[in-house]
Amino acid sequence: MTDKDTFFKPKLILNVGGRIIDLAEPKVMGIVNLTPDSFYEGSRMQSGREVLATAEKMLADGADFLDLGAYSTRPGAEEISADEESERLLPAIRKLSKEFPQAILSVDTFRANIAERAIDSGAHIINDISGGTLDDKMFETIGKLKVPYILMHLKGNPKTMNQLNQYENLAQEIVSHLSERVAQLKAFGVKDIIVDPGFGFAKNIDQNYQLLNQMQRLKILGLPILAGLSRKSMIWKTLGITAGEALNGTTVLNAIALQNGASILRVHDVKEAKECIRIFKKLKENEQEF
Repeated sequence: MTDKDTFFKPKLILNVGGRIIDLAEPKVMGIVNLTPDSFYEGSRMQSGREVLATAEKMLADGADFLDLGAYSTRPGAEEISADEESERLLPAIRKLSKEFPQAILSVDTFRANIAERAIDSGAHIINDISGGTLDDKMFETIGKLKVPYILMHLKGNPKTMNQLNQYENLAQEIVSHLSERVAQLKAFGVKDIIVDPGFGFAKNIDQNYQLLNQMQRLKILGLPILAGLSRKSMIWKTLGITAGEALNGTTVLNAIALQNGASILRVHDVKEAKECIRIFKKLKENEQEF
């Protein structure tokens, strides 16, 4: 190993409320949608019973984290109020905390006040698709809460992002943006940061594939990388199928993401992602130099 390799080796330990999570072996984050209009119909849930059943299956299949989202961030999604987001989200957090007290719950929100209420209700991690750009109180709030934070790259918002995919150097601009945001987070005392390049957010299909090819460049940040590729349009539009038929393509891209440095796979299909990681681990165990 060279000095350069050592310098760019990411910090792969996550402190979640005193529980130390080793990300040296990649982990799986199961998506629990609390919205009626998620882009993938198979993930939409309305009743508390559906949420509990989905969470139970994901945990049984080996999910290391559950990511709850009550605000649809698909392209062109309609805005909802903070009150509506809370009404969808907070009861689900309380139910899951009660039924599965060992589960690690992440909350997908860009609102600082929702983040604070979610952590108070039993959640452990905040997953912010805006990387703090849609609420200037977010970083300060995370610093106060002292919880892990997932920092995603986004330009604009879910309504405008499809028109904001102009880049001179895609990977370089994303790394530069994330690096600036990481420095700001650290200034607020945030210690556990995960970076997400934001596949599908202000990137067109070709840009998503370019980004996946260059994902290793994010390692310069020295932080764990989350890859959220599950059933996205970069798969089903390329194959001429639907999101419901995109599991095979998802597994292919997840394997490439692991090869390119992902520490967490955020997915709708936990069992298949865990199998992907097991195969990847076996492959790495049997590397030989010639």
